[in-house]
Amino acid sequence: MRLSRLIGDITKDCESRGDLSADITRLVMDSREADDFSGGLFFCIVGASFDGHTAAAHVVKRGAAALIVERFMPQLDVPQVKVSSMRVAISKIAQTFYDYPANGMTMIGITGTKGKTTTTYLLKGILDTAGLNAGLIGTTGALYTAETITRDGSAQKADKMIPSSLTTPDPIELQKILRQMADAGVRAVSMEISAHAIDMNRFDGMQFKAGAFTNISQDHLDYFHTMENYWQTKRKLFTEGFVRAAAFNADDEVAQGMMEGVAIPKVTFGIREDNSDILARDIDTNENGVSYTLCVNAASLHGMNDSVRNGSDSVRINLRIPSTFNIYNSLAAVSVALLLGIDLETIARGLASVRSVPGRIEPLDTHTPYKVVLDYSHSPAALESILEEVRRFTKKRLICLFGCGGDRDPYKRPIMGEISGRLADFSILTSDNPRTEDPFAILAEIEEGIKPTGKAYTVIENRRDAIRYALNFAKEGDIVVLAGKGHETYQEINGKKYPFDEKVVVQELLSN
Repeated sequence: MRLSRLIGDITKDCESRGDLSADITRLVMDSREADDFSGGLFFCIVGASFDGHTAAAHVVKRGAAALIVERFMPQLDVPQVKVSSMRVAISKIAQTFYDYPANGMTMIGITGTKGKTTTTYLLKGILDTAGLNAGLIGTTGALYTAETITRDGSAQKADKMIPSSLTTPDPIELQKILRQMADAGVRAVSMEISAHAIDMNRFDGMQFKAGAFTNISQDHLDYFHTMENYWQTKRKLFTEGFVRAAAFNADDEVAQGMMEGVAIPKVTFGIREDNSDILARDIDTNENGVSYTLCVNAASLHGMNDSVRNGSDSVRINLRIPSTFNIYNSLAAVSVALLLGIDLETIARGLASVRSVPGRIEPLDTHTPYKVVLDYSHSPAALESILEEVRRFTKKRLICLFGCGGDRDPYKRPIMGEISGRLADFSILTSDNPRTEDPFAILAEIEEGIKPTGKAYTVIENRRDAIRYALNFAKEGDIVVLAGKGHETYQEINGKKYPFDEKVVVQELLSN
């Protein structure tokens, strides 16, 4: 694709030098990506610790055809386009390069501190049941239903997974994934929208037919510094033209502030009586799932969903995934589905079709007299939620194994220590992803919070050894919660990712 066409959406906000007829065959953000950059358009990103302009000569020498810059570099004899916002430019150019894949699909954006992943999986179940080949993009990667035609001419559907390292992928990866989905016949995609993605303009230029706000609690303060900055950033999804209609968790304490000034059509959901347009009543929970009566105020959906009858419509919902908190996740999915015009019966069947969500209150098949549950909970609110939920079904002791990530919000470490000390019978403090930090320093900060609770705990820095200890320590009737890693299959230490899939680790330890 010619450079002149690629910059078509940013022409008014850029200045160019050189031949814009250069043929671009790839987009590059990382100068370490390859040895050969022939035909590449390189984005000179200025980050917190590295200025991409300093790598420009390197990529040009290795064949890069053109540069997107924030300052011209006359010493380099290649076409250059200077932009006022590199992040916006990457997003819009990536969309052009992959021929606007989102435009042909129904896009849905889910934001909030916790619950995003489960909500997107529940939405995929609903959308697939509604006859839409559906996809999702988020923390666990990208998953989509692909349709292929067999030799006998019949259609065959199967789920395909694309690994991803970010909750919301970088703009180039995102548009590449969306193009793959569109080409496979996907008609609707639910995306997790992180606050980082909003702040970094990863999806600028895209439009979401519907969106949802799940909840907010402390997280990512290493980046946003204050909770005010954090939630105001998430609020931009609904106030800056990205979403056409939205659903809000009315039971969340900041929901009213989140909705203030939001001019698009919106509905609320929750479990508190007379507080929501979409309400869960007659709730029944057990260790195998959740059921409730879904009640919908038809007036709130006027003009958006004609399948809901006048007055109050209802249907019984049966979820196969446990946890009271998943009521809220399912209500978020229900609300979005209703905004898209899907009927209640289809919604109920779609929710019942979802059997599990990777690394989210996921019971492991251990064949032991005690139970082991895997969960991604890595924030204070998430850890508190999983421990409170598991406590309800624990016959004897609740054992919590967890750590805190390095190079991330340090303020939550003692808070998470206090939560585990208060809610678990025994805690095992260990490493999560220490990254470049001293793992023992992280553990010491967690201890500051757990010591005042007076509860028993031990510190075992090596996570594999810590899991071995937990499995040996557990007795009949106990439940062991492995918190923090969830679906992740690696552990990041000193800038390197080592294979570490807790499902595999547990099976290996039990078989020895």
